[in-house]
Amino acid sequence: MLTSEAVDLKILMVLFYGLNTGAGVERVGSMIANGLSEAGHEIILASIGPCDDPFFPLNEDIKIISLSDSSHVKLSGIPNAIYKIRKLLKTERVDTIIAVDTKSIPYTLPATLGLKVKHIGWEHFNFDPSQGMSGNSIVRHLAARYCDSVVTLTERDKECWLKNTRHKSQIIAIANPCPFPVQEYIEENNKIVLAIGRLHKHKGFDLLLEAWLQVTTIMPEWKLKIVGEGEERVNLTEFIEANQMTESVELVGASDNVSQYYRQAEIFCLSSRVEGFGMVLTEALAFGLPIVSFDCGPGPAEVLKGTGSILVPENDVNQLALALINLMKDDEQKKIISLRGKEKVEIYQPDNIISKWLNLLKSLE
Repeated sequence: MLTSEAVDLKILMVLFYGLNTGAGVERVGSMIANGLSEAGHEIILASIGPCDDPFFPLNEDIKIISLSDSSHVKLSGIPNAIYKIRKLLKTERVDTIIAVDTKSIPYTLPATLGLKVKHIGWEHFNFDPSQGMSGNSIVRHLAARYCDSVVTLTERDKECWLKNTRHKSQIIAIANPCPFPVQEYIEENNKIVLAIGRLHKHKGFDLLLEAWLQVTTIMPEWKLKIVGEGEERVNLTEFIEANQMTESVELVGASDNVSQYYRQAEIFCLSSRVEGFGMVLTEALAFGLPIVSFDCGPGPAEVLKGTGSILVPENDVNQLALALINLMKDDEQKKIISLRGKEKVEIYQPDNIISKWLNLLKSLE
């Protein structure tokens, strides 16, 4: 267990979407909350979204507080949530507030006005300067100006913040922690390609299925498993059935035991249209899986650098199919990538990531 050399702090972490879903932001938010708690800090999780049934385990000494009365915050509820956050900051005598998602910053910034509270904005997506002054962009400019620190997930995104904002904040890159330790035993020769994520347009599973049409004609013995649930299930199912792919593609649904699927798989594929970091990539590396991924943002390129895993141009279905087929045929390359991936993922282990968060908190004292 990590311990902090600095003074124990009372930290308020504010989540926008809540704690009840199994999404990536909620997962890493819970992991960092647990890590900081184990290091001796007092943690309060305040949730704008539903939090009555947390999906991920939380330490018993972490306090959970709801900031709204419904699962969807309406415009009329925004001032009320800001008021509740400000009241918490005062009554709990909070030292540091962390907006766990930049969507929380419109609530946390006004709540901290005039208070001697250190403010950290945590960015989970890409800063895209081409968006102009969109709602998300405005929030990011405000965070750069008025937060004490902004945490990005990649060095490339950090540079984007530094270049494109009039920042007064300290901008620092801290990657997401990998939920799994490096695995020693991995099943082999199962001829399974694995993809994991919410069944949402952003995850590009429709593109993966288009690529799979090409793959299965050349490598018919291979199977594709997609783990996750979401609004795109109906469309994906219709595509699978219309193209007679039911024997080679399985929509597994949501799972609270994804490790079993990592263990079964021989290759991992990320087909996202956009990806801020891609925690599934670090998970796949921990299980020794070679990866084929779209180059869909700074996350995949940074995570996979030095592993030998394959990046293909974003949204290029033909190149995705070709890369999968070539990797399926090359057992030696799969073994090399597996070893390099396990070495690379050591830097994403929780103790290393929590140490960076502790150093950040200490620097703000």
